[in-house]
Amino acid sequence: MKQISLPLLVVLLSLTLAVGQRPAAPKQVLHDFRVDGGGTKAAKISSATQRSVLSKLFRKYLSDGSKCNPRFEGDLEAARKAGQIAPSIIDSATGSFTAAGQTQTAYVISVAECGASHAENFGSDRIAIFSGPQLVADLDLDFRSSIVRKTDLNADGIDELLMTSGWTGQGTIIESAALLGFQNGTLQVIEDFKTVNEDSCGSGFPGSTAKAAVLSFGTAAPGKMPNLQQQNYEAGCGTKKRWKFVSTGKMETSN
Repeated sequence: MKQISLPLLVVLLSLTLAVGQRPAAPKQVLHDFRVDGGGTKAAKISSATQRSVLSKLFRKYLSDGSKCNPRFEGDLEAARKAGQIAPSIIDSATGSFTAAGQTQTAYVISVAECGASHAENFGSDRIAIFSGPQLVADLDLDFRSSIVRKTDLNADGIDELLMTSGWTGQGTIIESAALLGFQNGTLQVIEDFKTVNEDSCGSGFPGSTAKAAVLSFGTAAPGKMPNLQQQNYEAGCGTKKRWKFVSTGKMETSN
């Protein structure tokens, strides 16, 4: 029986393992909350555009929150029905949101219902999508208020939006994010990342930290949504943060 030398055996085993293992697909960063925070600076919206958009969304509304009826009592829906709202456009993006090949503008609206409490995030948020002057979608955003990035991850010609919402309380800032689609004029939550930022440094409590997520995606065939990944990091409250990887998946929070 012919014997195989040890060095040759090692080479053969290495080749066998290499053939059996497929290299991991490269990841691309969707958003790094350690560096970029949770929003982009919205383009300034002219008064004429504000009036044109808001008049097509609301039958009746107030031009200023100071004009709210102090005796009004009711929930957010009742305030909208009564016209006890002071809405404004707070963000926007252009793209093809409801169908491929469209030139559309998506406006994020802070409805600012009169009497909305801190627990209600001081009012609801909506997205209004226009094709030219025509309103093609008017959807509740479940308090998401900032556009972080426009994407087309599955290369189908229809854009998605990575959006965030944020809350503050007792010196702690919490931010959540979700990837949203609007195909055919309906809201689809493609991925709810939940919390992507939790910074308790402003609280002054012992053990306060900053936590932030890095969202990434792999490659996929056209028309297929790629796998999305969330990696979470933690840092102390110093001026120059030294981030340390802590977990993959949904972020563990203190609340």
